[in-house]
Amino acid sequence: MPEDTPWGRGPIVPANALPGVDTTVAHPARMYDYFLGGKNNFPADREAAEANLRILPTSRAMARANRAFLGRAVRHLAEEGFTQFLDLGTGIPGPGNTGEVARAVQPGARIAYVDNDPIVSAHSRALLADADPAATAVVQADLRDPRAILNDTAVRSVLDFDRPIAVLLVAVLHFIRDSEDPVGVVRTVMDGVPAGSRLVLTHGTGDFDLERSKNAVREYDRATAPFVLRDFARIAEFFDGLDLVDPGLVQIPWWRPENGVVPEGSEQIWLYGGVGIKA
Repeated sequence: MPEDTPWGRGPIVPANALPGVDTTVAHPARMYDYFLGGKNNFPADREAAEANLRILPTSRAMARANRAFLGRAVRHLAEEGFTQFLDLGTGIPGPGNTGEVARAVQPGARIAYVDNDPIVSAHSRALLADADPAATAVVQADLRDPRAILNDTAVRSVLDFDRPIAVLLVAVLHFIRDSEDPVGVVRTVMDGVPAGSRLVLTHGTGDFDLERSKNAVREYDRATAPFVLRDFARIAEFFDGLDLVDPGLVQIPWWRPENGVVPEGSEQIWLYGGVGIKA
Protein backbone atom coordinates (compact mmCIF):
# COMPACT_ATOMS: atom_id res chain seq x y z
CA MET A 1 0.00 0.00 0.00
CA PRO A 2 1.20 3.57 -0.60
CA GLU A 3 2.76 5.36 2.34
CA ASP A 4 0.89 8.32 3.82
CA THR A 5 2.80 10.94 1.85
CA PRO A 6 1.57 13.92 -0.18
CA TRP A 7 1.53 11.49 -3.14
CA GLY A 8 -0.44 8.76 -1.37
CA ARG A 9 -3.24 10.30 0.75
CA GLY A 10 -5.54 10.90 -2.26
CA PRO A 11 -7.36 11.38 -4.19
CA ILE A 12 -5.63 14.77 -3.86
CA VAL A 13 -8.53 16.25 -5.83
CA PRO A 14 -11.83 14.58 -4.87
CA ALA A 15 -14.40 13.80 -7.55
CA ASN A 16 -16.84 16.42 -6.24
CA ALA A 17 -14.24 19.13 -6.90
CA LEU A 18 -14.30 18.36 -10.63
CA PRO A 19 -17.68 19.53 -11.94
CA GLY A 20 -18.52 18.35 -15.43
CA VAL A 21 -15.96 15.53 -15.39
CA ASP A 22 -17.28 11.95 -15.57
CA THR A 23 -15.27 9.93 -13.06
CA THR A 24 -17.38 6.84 -13.82
CA VAL A 25 -15.32 6.29 -16.99
CA ALA A 26 -11.82 4.87 -16.53
CA HIS A 27 -8.84 6.95 -17.63
CA PRO A 28 -5.45 5.46 -18.61
CA ALA A 29 -3.49 7.92 -16.45
CA ARG A 30 -5.49 7.01 -13.35
CA MET A 31 -5.28 3.30 -14.18
CA TYR A 32 -1.51 3.77 -14.39
CA ASP A 33 -1.58 5.52 -11.01
CA TYR A 34 -3.41 2.50 -9.61
CA PHE A 35 -0.88 0.07 -11.11
CA LEU A 36 1.87 2.10 -9.41
CA GLY A 37 0.13 1.86 -6.04
CA GLY A 38 -1.17 5.42 -5.96
CA LYS A 39 -4.53 6.66 -4.71
CA ASN A 40 -5.32 9.34 -7.28
CA ASN A 41 -7.88 7.13 -9.00
CA PHE A 42 -11.57 6.30 -8.83
CA PRO A 43 -13.64 3.08 -8.78
CA ALA A 44 -13.99 2.92 -12.58
CA ASP A 45 -10.19 3.14 -12.93
CA ARG A 46 -9.63 0.41 -10.37
CA GLU A 47 -12.23 -1.89 -11.94
CA ALA A 48 -10.69 -1.56 -15.41
CA ALA A 49 -7.18 -2.01 -14.04
CA GLU A 50 -8.15 -5.12 -12.07
CA ALA A 51 -9.82 -6.61 -15.15
CA ASN A 52 -6.60 -5.99 -17.07
CA LEU A 53 -4.56 -7.63 -14.29
CA ARG A 54 -6.70 -10.75 -14.38
CA ILE A 55 -5.64 -11.24 -18.00
CA LEU A 56 -2.10 -9.93 -17.69
CA PRO A 57 -0.88 -10.01 -14.06
CA THR A 58 2.44 -8.47 -15.12
CA SER A 59 0.74 -5.15 -16.01
CA ARG A 60 1.67 -3.74 -12.61
CA ALA A 61 5.31 -4.76 -13.12
CA MET A 62 5.20 -3.15 -16.56
CA ALA A 63 3.97 0.13 -15.10
CA ARG A 64 6.74 0.12 -12.51
CA ALA A 65 9.36 -0.77 -15.12
CA ASN A 66 8.10 2.11 -17.26
CA ARG A 67 8.40 4.54 -14.35
CA ALA A 68 11.90 3.21 -13.66
CA PHE A 69 12.87 3.76 -17.31
CA LEU A 70 11.60 7.34 -17.07
CA GLY A 71 13.82 7.89 -14.04
CA ARG A 72 16.91 6.43 -15.70
CA ALA A 73 16.38 8.38 -18.92
CA VAL A 74 15.72 11.70 -17.18
CA ARG A 75 18.68 11.22 -14.87
CA HIS A 76 20.90 10.36 -17.85
CA LEU A 77 19.86 13.56 -19.62
CA ALA A 78 20.22 15.70 -16.51
CA GLU A 79 23.71 14.32 -16.00
CA GLU A 80 24.44 15.28 -19.62
CA GLY A 81 23.47 18.84 -18.69
CA PHE A 82 19.83 18.99 -19.78
CA THR A 83 17.77 21.47 -17.78
CA GLN A 84 14.63 21.63 -19.95
CA PHE A 85 11.97 18.92 -20.15
CA LEU A 86 8.69 18.88 -22.09
CA ASP A 87 6.68 16.02 -20.57
CA LEU A 88 3.83 15.17 -22.95
CA GLY A 89 1.05 12.95 -21.66
CA THR A 90 2.57 13.23 -18.25
CA GLY A 91 -0.20 11.53 -16.29
CA ILE A 92 -0.39 12.08 -12.54
CA PRO A 93 3.11 13.13 -11.38
CA GLY A 94 3.69 10.78 -8.46
CA PRO A 95 7.02 9.79 -6.89
CA GLY A 96 9.85 9.59 -9.42
CA ASN A 97 8.22 12.16 -11.70
CA THR A 98 10.27 14.09 -14.23
CA GLY A 99 10.85 17.19 -12.12
CA GLU A 100 11.80 15.24 -9.01
CA VAL A 101 14.41 13.19 -10.88
CA ALA A 102 15.78 16.03 -12.99
CA ARG A 103 16.13 18.47 -10.07
CA ALA A 104 17.99 15.91 -7.98
CA VAL A 105 20.77 16.40 -10.56
CA GLN A 106 19.97 19.85 -11.95
CA PRO A 107 18.23 21.93 -9.22
CA GLY A 108 17.40 24.63 -11.76
CA ALA A 109 15.68 22.27 -14.22
CA ARG A 110 12.55 23.60 -15.91
CA ILE A 111 9.64 21.29 -16.68
CA ALA A 112 6.41 21.73 -18.64
CA TYR A 113 3.90 18.99 -17.87
CA VAL A 114 1.21 18.53 -20.54
CA ASP A 115 -1.85 16.28 -20.46
CA ASN A 116 -5.25 16.46 -22.13
CA ASP A 117 -7.33 15.19 -19.23
CA PRO A 118 -8.85 17.81 -16.88
CA ILE A 119 -8.69 15.46 -13.90
CA VAL A 120 -5.01 14.76 -14.48
CA SER A 121 -4.35 18.49 -14.85
CA ALA A 122 -6.21 19.23 -11.62
CA HIS A 123 -4.27 16.54 -9.75
CA SER A 124 -1.01 17.79 -11.23
CA ARG A 125 -1.63 21.36 -10.16
CA ALA A 126 -2.47 20.20 -6.64
CA LEU A 127 0.52 17.87 -6.38
CA LEU A 128 2.89 20.50 -7.77
CA ALA A 129 1.40 23.44 -5.91
CA ASP A 130 4.67 24.15 -4.09
CA ALA A 131 6.79 24.08 -7.25
CA ASP A 132 8.43 27.26 -8.52
CA PRO A 133 5.96 28.69 -11.11
CA ALA A 134 8.87 30.16 -13.07
CA ALA A 135 10.31 26.67 -13.55
CA THR A 136 7.17 24.50 -13.70
CA ALA A 137 4.10 24.66 -15.93
CA VAL A 138 1.05 22.38 -15.91
CA VAL A 139 -0.81 22.67 -19.20
CA GLN A 140 -4.03 21.01 -20.30
CA ALA A 141 -3.61 20.37 -24.02
CA ASP A 142 -4.05 17.56 -26.51
CA LEU A 143 -1.02 15.81 -27.98
CA ARG A 144 -2.97 15.36 -31.20
CA ASP A 145 -2.59 19.13 -31.71
CA PRO A 146 1.19 19.41 -31.26
CA ARG A 147 1.49 22.90 -32.76
CA ALA A 148 -0.84 24.27 -30.07
CA ILE A 149 1.43 22.77 -27.40
CA LEU A 150 4.57 24.17 -28.97
CA ASN A 151 2.98 27.64 -29.13
CA ASP A 152 1.34 27.51 -25.71
CA THR A 153 2.12 30.60 -23.62
CA ALA A 154 2.67 28.66 -20.39
CA VAL A 155 5.01 26.17 -22.10
CA ARG A 156 6.96 29.04 -23.68
CA SER A 157 7.16 30.87 -20.36
CA VAL A 158 9.03 27.95 -18.79
CA LEU A 159 11.05 26.54 -21.70
CA ASP A 160 13.54 28.37 -23.89
CA PHE A 161 13.10 27.07 -27.44
CA ASP A 162 16.48 28.44 -28.42
CA ARG A 163 18.15 25.76 -26.27
CA PRO A 164 17.86 21.95 -26.44
CA ILE A 165 14.77 20.41 -24.86
CA ALA A 166 14.18 16.85 -23.74
CA VAL A 167 10.80 15.78 -25.14
CA LEU A 168 9.20 12.96 -23.15
CA LEU A 169 6.57 10.72 -24.75
CA VAL A 170 6.58 7.98 -22.16
CA ALA A 171 3.75 5.42 -22.46
CA VAL A 172 1.48 7.86 -24.29
CA LEU A 173 1.69 7.22 -28.03
CA HIS A 174 -0.05 3.86 -27.69
CA PHE A 175 -3.15 5.90 -26.83
CA ILE A 176 -3.04 7.68 -30.20
CA ARG A 177 -4.89 5.88 -32.98
CA ASP A 178 -3.23 5.32 -36.36
CA SER A 179 -5.89 7.56 -37.91
CA GLU A 180 -4.60 10.39 -35.67
CA ASP A 181 -1.11 10.14 -37.25
CA PRO A 182 1.12 9.50 -34.23
CA VAL A 183 4.27 9.54 -36.41
CA GLY A 184 3.28 12.96 -37.71
CA VAL A 185 2.67 14.17 -34.16
CA VAL A 186 6.18 13.17 -33.11
CA ARG A 187 7.70 14.68 -36.23
CA THR A 188 5.90 18.00 -35.63
CA VAL A 189 7.09 18.17 -32.03
CA MET A 190 10.68 17.33 -32.89
CA ASP A 191 10.66 19.79 -35.79
CA GLY A 192 9.64 22.44 -33.29
CA VAL A 193 12.57 21.98 -30.90
CA PRO A 194 16.18 22.95 -31.62
CA ALA A 195 19.09 20.76 -32.69
CA GLY A 196 20.56 18.84 -29.79
CA SER A 197 17.13 18.10 -28.33
CA ARG A 198 16.23 14.57 -27.26
CA LEU A 199 13.20 12.32 -27.68
CA VAL A 200 12.48 9.92 -24.81
CA LEU A 201 9.82 7.38 -25.74
CA THR A 202 8.24 4.15 -24.53
CA HIS A 203 5.45 2.18 -26.19
CA GLY A 204 3.53 -1.02 -25.54
CA THR A 205 3.83 -3.93 -27.97
CA GLY A 206 2.24 -7.25 -28.78
CA ASP A 207 5.48 -8.69 -30.15
CA PHE A 208 5.92 -11.19 -27.34
CA ASP A 209 2.37 -12.60 -27.03
CA LEU A 210 0.02 -10.87 -29.43
CA GLU A 211 -3.22 -12.65 -28.50
CA ARG A 212 -2.78 -12.19 -24.77
CA SER A 213 -1.73 -8.57 -25.25
CA LYS A 214 -4.81 -7.87 -27.36
CA ASN A 215 -7.08 -9.41 -24.74
CA ALA A 216 -5.49 -7.36 -21.97
CA VAL A 217 -5.66 -3.99 -23.72
CA ARG A 218 -9.34 -4.49 -24.57
CA GLU A 219 -9.98 -3.26 -21.03
CA TYR A 220 -8.88 0.18 -22.23
CA ASP A 221 -11.84 0.18 -24.60
CA ARG A 222 -13.98 1.07 -21.60
CA ALA A 223 -11.59 3.93 -20.76
CA THR A 224 -11.29 7.36 -22.37
CA ALA A 225 -8.66 6.15 -24.86
CA PRO A 226 -7.97 2.78 -26.51
CA PHE A 227 -4.58 1.08 -26.27
CA VAL A 228 -2.96 0.60 -29.69
CA LEU A 229 -0.32 -2.14 -29.76
CA ARG A 230 2.50 -1.61 -32.29
CA ASP A 231 5.40 -3.84 -33.28
CA PHE A 232 9.09 -3.01 -33.15
CA ALA A 233 9.29 -1.70 -36.71
CA ARG A 234 6.37 0.68 -36.26
CA ILE A 235 7.69 1.98 -32.94
CA ALA A 236 11.11 2.50 -34.54
CA GLU A 237 9.43 4.87 -37.03
CA PHE A 238 9.01 7.42 -34.24
CA PHE A 239 12.79 7.79 -34.20
CA ASP A 240 13.16 8.36 -37.95
CA GLY A 241 15.68 11.14 -38.56
CA LEU A 242 17.09 10.89 -35.03
CA ASP A 243 20.27 9.23 -33.77
CA LEU A 244 19.52 6.61 -31.15
CA VAL A 245 21.47 6.70 -27.91
CA ASP A 246 23.12 3.38 -27.01
CA PRO A 247 21.69 0.72 -26.56
CA GLY A 248 19.06 1.82 -29.07
CA LEU A 249 15.40 0.82 -29.07
CA VAL A 250 15.07 -2.11 -26.67
CA GLN A 251 12.74 -3.65 -24.12
CA ILE A 252 12.84 -1.03 -21.41
CA PRO A 253 14.58 -3.04 -18.66
CA TRP A 254 17.56 -3.38 -21.01
CA TRP A 255 17.93 0.39 -21.45
CA ARG A 256 20.88 1.29 -19.21
CA PRO A 257 19.78 -0.80 -16.22
CA GLU A 258 20.86 0.21 -12.73
CA ASN A 259 24.36 -1.09 -12.02
CA GLY A 260 24.19 -2.92 -15.35
CA VAL A 261 21.84 -5.55 -13.88
CA VAL A 262 18.59 -6.37 -15.67
CA PRO A 263 15.97 -7.39 -13.07
CA GLU A 264 14.67 -10.95 -13.01
CA GLY A 265 11.48 -11.41 -15.02
CA SER A 266 12.25 -8.53 -17.37
CA GLU A 267 11.38 -10.61 -20.43
CA GLN A 268 7.75 -10.12 -19.33
CA ILE A 269 7.98 -6.31 -19.67
CA TRP A 270 6.31 -5.79 -23.03
CA LEU A 271 7.29 -2.21 -23.78
CA TYR A 272 10.04 -0.86 -26.00
CA GLY A 273 11.87 2.33 -25.17
CA GLY A 274 14.71 4.50 -26.35
CA VAL A 275 16.24 7.97 -26.50
CA GLY A 276 16.92 9.76 -29.77
CA ILE A 277 19.07 12.81 -30.55
CA LYS A 278 18.02 15.52 -32.99
CA ALA A 279 21.14 16.42 -34.97
